[in-house]
Amino acid sequence: MDAKTFDKSKLPSRHVTEGPSRAPHRSYYYAMGLEEADIKRPFVGVVSCWNEAAPCNISLMRQAQSAKAGVTEAGGTPREFCTITVTDGIAMGHQGMKSSLVSREVIADSIELTMRGHCYDALVGIAGCDKSLPGIMMSMLRLNVPSVFMYGGSILPGKFKGRDVTVVDVFEGVGMHSAGKMSAAELHELECVACPSAGSCGGQFTANTMACVSEAIGLALPGSAGAPAPYESRDAYATESGKAVMRLIADGIRPRDICTKKAFENAAVVIAATGGSTNGALHLPAMAHEVGIDFDLFDVAEIFRRTPYIADLKPGGQYVAKDVYDIGGVPQILKALLEGGVLHGDCLTVTGKTLAQNLESVKFNRDQKVVFPVSNPISPTGGVVGLKGSLAPDGAIVKVAGLKTHQFRGPARCFDCEEDAFQAVEERNYKDGEVIVIRYEGPKGGPGMREMLSTTAALYGQGSGDKVALITDGRFSGATRGLCIGHVGPEAAVGGPIGLLKDGDIIVIDTELGTLDVEVSAEELERRRKTWKAPANMYQSGALRKFADQVGPARYGAVTHAGGKAEVHCYADI
Repeated sequence: MDAKTFDKSKLPSRHVTEGPSRAPHRSYYYAMGLEEADIKRPFVGVVSCWNEAAPCNISLMRQAQSAKAGVTEAGGTPREFCTITVTDGIAMGHQGMKSSLVSREVIADSIELTMRGHCYDALVGIAGCDKSLPGIMMSMLRLNVPSVFMYGGSILPGKFKGRDVTVVDVFEGVGMHSAGKMSAAELHELECVACPSAGSCGGQFTANTMACVSEAIGLALPGSAGAPAPYESRDAYATESGKAVMRLIADGIRPRDICTKKAFENAAVVIAATGGSTNGALHLPAMAHEVGIDFDLFDVAEIFRRTPYIADLKPGGQYVAKDVYDIGGVPQILKALLEGGVLHGDCLTVTGKTLAQNLESVKFNRDQKVVFPVSNPISPTGGVVGLKGSLAPDGAIVKVAGLKTHQFRGPARCFDCEEDAFQAVEERNYKDGEVIVIRYEGPKGGPGMREMLSTTAALYGQGSGDKVALITDGRFSGATRGLCIGHVGPEAAVGGPIGLLKDGDIIVIDTELGTLDVEVSAEELERRRKTWKAPANMYQSGALRKFADQVGPARYGAVTHAGGKAEVHCYADI
């Protein structure tokens, strides 16, 4: 392809490159070393979340250079830029985690503004840590210019005492240390070897879950999510992603042509089938919101309920992302699901072909133990389950992959913030059989809907992961395991039932029936509501205040704007 393939008069970049009135604009491009031929080509934004905050992101700029080379080779002019990312592993367990979900919105907004401000024609997005994946995909769906997503790759597994480990083992090591089951020297040895390379957390946590989604929903090239971050084969995928976006421009294929309702259903299937992160039930509704598709927590949960669990991945299983790559990558998972009849094979993808066409040459690898066929699943229903009941009228979510306890009944032990709960756990100031409640950590109440991995991992490290339950209107890390229920809605800060609980109230959980109830009458809850008052929020300025003012319920993705349904003009059509 070359510039002649593309009609610049129909592309957004015409507003900054065409005609005598744009001479000042073109002068800026000449200042950056572009030539006249470069300016006449389509402008492709190449965005990454590169930073030095964590290993998730440090290899992204390298891959962006390869994506730019692909764009150039295929007849486009790449324009690189970076956006932020907040890395959950470092933000975890303190007030910094309030920034995490907010960063998803900032990522999407900043990409939108960069693309709008400079009138770029297409987008290649490269993401590492958790919220950057949905954030970039949300921007693609919002802008609706031809787009290709690419995951930056997972970290290699660490080795500790002859076994593979991830950062979750370190979080659980903190609990083991507090319980006297691990010495300080052993914990230090573990922390030094758990994260041996660049890349995102290695289990089927949020980053790898959303990486699988990127292929299942059709926004990423087949196989591009698999290779670990240090592998040079990632650079080849980046180059091909750059070429692919130019084909999408030529063919007029946009993200909303790809991400239909059926494509979102495919995305939900792959989350459940891999025992993926509960955060997927937050991000899929947010992505669908950008398109104007109705797809809330209950829609996601219904697909989870009927999807077999087939991938034996951490934290509920045994294997990590590199193991999936070694057996053939995400296409192996998709092939098993397609052959099992649980995927829509007729959905369009960024290759210009359907999902089924992409998988035609893939043969399911039966000489491995990581991914099972649908005919012989690990369990007949998904690794993630939605719940509803008197304690969660607007729903809740729990990961059941690897879970031993599916029913639980016990007295509530209420905490109004994560720090208080973590202190109680660290001091072992709780009893087996209790339901630990962490509230006022929802989207508004937090604000920011913090993840609770520090607390849940400490419980597991102490050996109590199967002896207590934990519920919250906040979130859980994709790395969380055990009977830990998040996204309880309505959240406490808006008067949801979770905010009306008292210590000792009996909570009943049944993940097989999909219920979450409290044995308190509706009349008593209403009496409590009349005297209930939300605690003051300490964040009264800045980004967190703005997020709290704008954010909607977790059921609909905790989004901050009106979305595709309210749109009257799409950026791609300017």
